Amino acid sequence: MIEIKLQRGKLYLQPDKNSSWKWQNLLDFAERINPKRAFLFVSKVLGRHIPVSPDVMRRAFTDLAESVPDDLPEPVIVIGMAETAVGLGAGVHQVLQKRYSDAIYITTTRHPVKGAPLLARFLEEHSHAQDQLLYGSPDADIQKKILASKSIVLVDDEASTGKTFINLVSALQAVGFDQLSHIVTATLADWSAGIHIAGLNCQSIALMKGKWKWQDAENPPPITMPKVDTVAFGKFNTLPEPTWGRVPVYDTSAYIRLKTKPAERILVLGSGEYVWSSFLLAEDLQRQGAEVKFSAITRSPIAIGHAIQSALAFPDNYGLGIQNFVYNINPLEYDRILITVETSADSVATSLLDAIPNAEVISAVEFPHQTVNLYGANE
Repeated sequence: MIEIKLQRGKLYLQPDKNSSWKWQNLLDFAERINPKRAFLFVSKVLGRHIPVSPDVMRRAFTDLAESVPDDLPEPVIVIGMAETAVGLGAGVHQVLQKRYSDAIYITTTRHPVKGAPLLARFLEEHSHAQDQLLYGSPDADIQKKILASKSIVLVDDEASTGKTFINLVSALQAVGFDQLSHIVTATLADWSAGIHIAGLNCQSIALMKGKWKWQDAENPPPITMPKVDTVAFGKFNTLPEPTWGRVPVYDTSAYIRLKTKPAERILVLGSGEYVWSSFLLAEDLQRQGAEVKFSAITRSPIAIGHAIQSALAFPDNYGLGIQNFVYNINPLEYDRILITVETSADSVATSLLDAIPNAEVISAVEFPHQTVNLYGANE
């Protein structure tokens, strides 16, 4: 039994010794600034709160996807859970397409989409931002296929109770997903006993499984969670046709290509839900010979301590008037830090740029179809 002491209590863990990954290689711990749940499992392979090499991320995506069964009835859709598992879900989907070539990828989101039908609104009850949206496709053929789905692969970084998955599936069944027969939950770490939904074949796969128990401290310190639960259109527009799943897609391979020099130390920072294209950029820079780490800006408020050694807070780049955060970033460790956004470059907070003097903003709005040379003119 592992005991993790936090300010507001103790977390007890019992990892399954038969897991394919050791827990020490997969995760660390931190304390949420959230009255609903005090603890946080912080992934070492996700590239969200801890910078990580793209090749480590790719190995985790691949190992998880290869555990998905071969015999799922089609059509198959893969759903990545926002914001943390948007990129993880895309990585799993990309690997699964070798076996399920027509699989569709969709992400849940906290950003409304113009021109796309809303499939479901559901709750992630323990989250700092409970409300989540799931959109269908404005393409009639794709939408028809989605509604006829027989199998859904639900991807998240971790499952502590499985309730969010159940909430989403229940919401989909309520709006006409009457062909569903199989649900696979795919997580990096699964602390639940799996999900059970009447009438459906439910299976849980994970790189690591185990059990947890939480014990409140006798006099926990009071906390005030910043308001980060906004679900609305912001001041700054996003890409009208996202290629990574906020609107359902078959192909998630598009990204901005940058040219760099070998051995340069580069950190690629995704932003919010815009992380998959950013990861593909980081992976490409690594192939070119750069020393690359990947991490991402988040709206998740986390206390400093344990896995979180530093934090920056600043206004979000969507113009929602909420705080965003970036964790465990030391600018001196990198020659360049590339902040990738799906909004315009002027949406990035000046306070963030001031705190990271070697930062450069790469805007998908401004470079939708170009190769960018970091040392000269666009090509």
